[in-house]
Amino acid sequence: MKLQNRMPLDWENLRLFLETTRHSTLADAATRLKIDPTTLGRRLRRFERELGTALFERVPQGLRLTPMGQILAAHAEQMEDASVQALEAIKGTGGTARGTVRISATEGFGTFIIAPALVELSRQHPDLEIDLIASSGFLSVSKREADMAILLARPTAGRLVARKLSNYMLMLYASKTYLRSMPPIHAPADLANHRLVSYVDDLIYSPKLRYLNELPGTPSPTLRSSSIVGQYQATKAGAGLCVLPCFIGDMEKSLVRVLPDQIRIERTFWLAVHEEMRNFARVKAVSEFLLATTAAQQDVLMGEQFS
Repeated sequence: MKLQNRMPLDWENLRLFLETTRHSTLADAATRLKIDPTTLGRRLRRFERELGTALFERVPQGLRLTPMGQILAAHAEQMEDASVQALEAIKGTGGTARGTVRISATEGFGTFIIAPALVELSRQHPDLEIDLIASSGFLSVSKREADMAILLARPTAGRLVARKLSNYMLMLYASKTYLRSMPPIHAPADLANHRLVSYVDDLIYSPKLRYLNELPGTPSPTLRSSSIVGQYQATKAGAGLCVLPCFIGDMEKSLVRVLPDQIRIERTFWLAVHEEMRNFARVKAVSEFLLATTAAQQDVLMGEQFS
């Protein structure tokens, strides 16, 4: 790329540019950067003028990098990686885990497994600060929205290093009160006479959450929620049957398993970190803690704690 002058690139402009490349629209990038979209657009256009080349094409879907933009993005990512490593070298002297680690996790796993364990993580590493994003969806590690993510499928794209965290089991649950008031369930065919609680189909953020395809004879859900915690609360209140992870369903005494010998769904959690950050002291400390935590709770995750 030939610049109009020999002055070094301004890092603030590069930071705005790089963040914009990680979002499909200017508005999304501006939200992440906490600036006005109009201001961001003006800064990017001025940056393009300084470089003497277009970095983005405006397309109906939003923004798309030009060939020159792709070249600059690759170099900017290397600069970002170098700056992060330099900061880690300064803050992480002696291998001490300190600083902030942002974890993106599924809502259920983040709420019921990770959150209660964080007190022990803080005890082991008092200089660590943790941002736990437990929600219906994932933040992107590739886009640096999170330092690590716990995913439902092994990532196949991006500069990520993935490790299997744990398998976990899901079963069909209902409240004791609900079952007393409804026809008995002796076989999968009996499920047709019952209400079902499940996900909002067009808001399912991972194919691994489409459990109903694996359940014989289940009716269409009559109560739907994008939140697994919402589904759990509705089921506990007697709204109907629901597929829940055993680490959620088994912890509630008012819920019982339905057809446990016939309906068992197994899934896997994967831990993904950016390849440039995997050896950072703070990231290694949290990764190792999550691996140890899940290993210690295998019976809970696999629904075997009461076997």
